Amino acid sequence: MAENNNIFIESKEATLGQIGIAPEVIEVIVGIAASQVDGVYSMRGSLANSVNELFGRKSRGKGVKLGQSMETLTVEIYVFLNYGVSVPKVASEIQEKVKQQLLFMTGLELATVDVYVQGVVPEKQVSTVDPNNLFDGENGGEK
Repeated sequence: MAENNNIFIESKEATLGQIGIAPEVIEVIVGIAASQVDGVYSMRGSLANSVNELFGRKSRGKGVKLGQSMETLTVEIYVFLNYGVSVPKVASEIQEKVKQQLLFMTGLELATVDVYVQGVVPEKQVSTVDPNNLFDGENGGEK
């Protein structure tokens, strides 16, 4: 029999039953909230995530690791940031947005939100070389 690892929300009225949320749902909420912060380039993914995205399937929970002990929830977020942003400021915004979004959507409070910056992605450089006229201009033009 499969192990039930859902996270249960305390209901205000016990007679109505239980509310269980799969950990994958929480990972998706956290992943979307973190990726919407200005300055975040992308979330860290695995090879399986990359293959899925090639086929048009977005992996919304990538870069998120959920931890659960007796009464506490913790989350680790692995991100790549845009070059030129303030790393502490963006990381702090990620922590706040994730905590607020999860509380708003599920009523669950996170004990910790750890942000790990995996890299900084520079802006894409625009080539100034004209492919139709490679030997014109500064890089070996007329002698």
